Amino acid sequence: MINFTVGPVQSNESVRAVGAEQVPYFRTSEFSEVMLENERLVKKFAKAPDDSKVVFITGSGSAGMETSVMNTLTSQDKALVVNGGSFGQRFVELLRLHKIPYTEIRLKPGKALRAEHLEPYEGKGYTAFLVNKHETSTGVHYDMELISGFCKRNSLFMIVDCVSTFLADPFDMRELAADVMITGSQKALACPPGVSVLVLSPKALGRVNEASCVCQYFDLKIALTNMERGQTPWTPAVGILRQINVRLKEIEDNGGVEKEIARIGGLAAYFREKIKGLPFEIVSESLSNAVTPLHPVTVSAYDIFLRMKDEYGIWICPNGGEMKDLIFRVGHLGDLTKEDYDKLVAAFRDMQKKGFI
Repeated sequence: MINFTVGPVQSNESVRAVGAEQVPYFRTSEFSEVMLENERLVKKFAKAPDDSKVVFITGSGSAGMETSVMNTLTSQDKALVVNGGSFGQRFVELLRLHKIPYTEIRLKPGKALRAEHLEPYEGKGYTAFLVNKHETSTGVHYDMELISGFCKRNSLFMIVDCVSTFLADPFDMRELAADVMITGSQKALACPPGVSVLVLSPKALGRVNEASCVCQYFDLKIALTNMERGQTPWTPAVGILRQINVRLKEIEDNGGVEKEIARIGGLAAYFREKIKGLPFEIVSESLSNAVTPLHPVTVSAYDIFLRMKDEYGIWICPNGGEMKDLIFRVGHLGDLTKEDYDKLVAAFRDMQKKGFI
């Protein structure tokens, strides 16, 4: 099977080799060194302020989203949240669950965030802004310079879900004045799912210190105290954290984050050029390098997903809910090559030849 989904994605041989090893005991100086190196490289690739801190949570990217809300926002906040798909909706549900007052900026699927969407909220006393930098469900990559300018003008605390876009698209935490960056192990890091990564600015650290988190497992004060010595308060996903270490060092050795972004962007551009002439429409107004969202004009998107899986040995990424039959997605993350995309396009053209699409 070739995996063109947006997570979990294909891991390379060096990452898989670590996964094949016995999981070592972790309360050791050696594991602490791995964790501290992970922190250093994540901060470097996120272009985070020097006095930022990184926390590794054993849990999916959604665990990182909830941890951020629980530890940095309170009922005294007044939050703005962008909701352009299922992951924006997740932020909405978390704010509601944790009783954080909020206003929702709701966008239609595939639509970009524009200045006119933000203008009504200028100078209205908001304190926080939450956004999925890339709304993975619809493939929309939001304009972070636009959002950053709005947040700076209004002194807003900014939480950014970069789960599917970290290492795939440019992100400068310092320049954007983002306060929390969230990512996960299973996207462009191309490791197994199970670890959520949070980068916390000095402002975020201040909020964490003032917060009273009602969940011990997700309490960032406890996690930050342990991370000072390269450890975690609870048993972590030791094997995945070691795989993340291998992957981060590999990116560093290959030229850093800019080279990785260029590699992924090159694959995205190659695929988008190759599918011209096929009966697909790109549905996003603002594309990320991470994924190409496609609407097939002749047949159900989910039927294409099933046929690809069952007849061609290829995974593409289906959608759920009301978009199940309308949109499928092709990812550009993980250990993929142009030759892999040639096979995918050949499968699409074979479907077309047989009259399926």
